[in-house]
Amino acid sequence: MSAYNAFKACAPISWSPNLYITLVRGIPGTRRLHRRTLEALRLRKCNRTVMRWNTPTVRGMLQQVKRLVVIETEEMYKARKEKLSDHKALRPPLVVNHHAAPAADSVQ
Repeated sequence: MSAYNAFKACAPISWSPNLYITLVRGIPGTRRLHRRTLEALRLRKCNRTVMRWNTPTVRGMLQQVKRLVVIETEEMYKARKEKLSDHKALRPPLVVNHHAAPAADSVQ
């Protein structure tokens, strides 16, 4: 997760028209202001992603809850989803043979 956060930190979000916001930390135990901000962003459960327009208002809300969320641009989001779908792609089945191979007669 730390490498992902490091990558997130160096990604410029100012030029992206859409922001993909994922809640990665739990809501219980946070301040009421942060809970209200997450509610306004429509983030209710962990590991859920929402798309919001990149406006100064949304960026200010994200600045408040930056320790609870991961922010991605559209390209980053699509690349992550494609990598995940490739990882979950069907693979040929692994065939395991439990029968012993016929032993060759070495002694004659």
